[in-house]
Amino acid sequence: MCNLALLWLSLMEESIQRSGFVKPGGRLKLNPSNSTRVAGKLVFKGGFQTRKRLLPLQGTRLFVTPESDDGHPCIAVSEESTNSKPALSLEPETLFSKWSPPRYLWRGLTVLILTGQVIIRTLKGKVHWKNTLQQLERVGPKSVGVCLLTSAFVGMAFTIQFVREFTRLGLNRSVGGVLALAFSRELSPVITAIVVAGRIGSAFAAELGTMQVSEQTDTLRVLGADPVDYLVTPRVIASCIAVPILTLMCFTVGLASSALLADGVYGISINIILDSAQRALRPWDIISALIKSQVFGLIISVVSCAWGVTTLGGAKGVGESTTSAVVLSLVGIFIADFALSCLFFQGAGDSLKNCV
Repeated sequence: MCNLALLWLSLMEESIQRSGFVKPGGRLKLNPSNSTRVAGKLVFKGGFQTRKRLLPLQGTRLFVTPESDDGHPCIAVSEESTNSKPALSLEPETLFSKWSPPRYLWRGLTVLILTGQVIIRTLKGKVHWKNTLQQLERVGPKSVGVCLLTSAFVGMAFTIQFVREFTRLGLNRSVGGVLALAFSRELSPVITAIVVAGRIGSAFAAELGTMQVSEQTDTLRVLGADPVDYLVTPRVIASCIAVPILTLMCFTVGLASSALLADGVYGISINIILDSAQRALRPWDIISALIKSQVFGLIISVVSCAWGVTTLGGAKGVGESTTSAVVLSLVGIFIADFALSCLFFQGAGDSLKNCV
């Protein structure tokens, strides 16, 4: 009986290692009366059903257990993890099974989703007002100096170009009106938005990006605070409130610097410039400037926050997110400025007819 068991052991081990038909981890009970040896091979008789399965090729150990219920020896099959190969996958591959959306695509979707979340939370009153006031102070008063300085020098540069040409044409009384229209409709909103995007937008993206890679946003979720309510919504509200106010201040300083330069260098009286500006301006010019600046503030804050909360890759990822957030904010500002200008100012204008 022992010789027969050893024979079965050697033959079964060879057969299992070649085909792998026996389920690993199972036990195969051998009955000598139901098997015969033909031409050096062991053939089993009886009601056995062979089921083939695709299994990884792996080393297999066989153990003989002499004790059993019917007195026949048993062979236990155990699976080893050595020399294993992955099993064949029978699932069909679809067209988009291995496709993942590009990063810029899902970041763009993040901007839209974040905008909707901020609007809904603001309407529901879910605003962290203390944090909103802190961000409002940061966007507004702490950005006044650089905005006014930039607006003053841009105004003086435009004055040099306009006054030189208009003086030759004898249109000195039209200089103030042209400068007022240029500042109110285009220069003041765009210049203010550019300064805020460079100073505040980069700070928003860097801060939220650092919090994201250091898992501080996950800590807020664990503590029961929503990062959108605590981090994003206050920044968006502060930007939408502060940027229009900065635009009005930049308009005033830019027009005042232009009048001083025209009076001191080219001999055109300040009263003439201010009177011409008053005749050319309409209330809609100021309102359109405020609407533009509010849209610009929304673009800057939402894009910067969205790029910050989707930052990956540590310190390098924070730098890349900050740079791309500022660039994309500037592109969005110029596109929105063109779209709003086409919407607000259509047809032939008559604002300068009273300034000639």
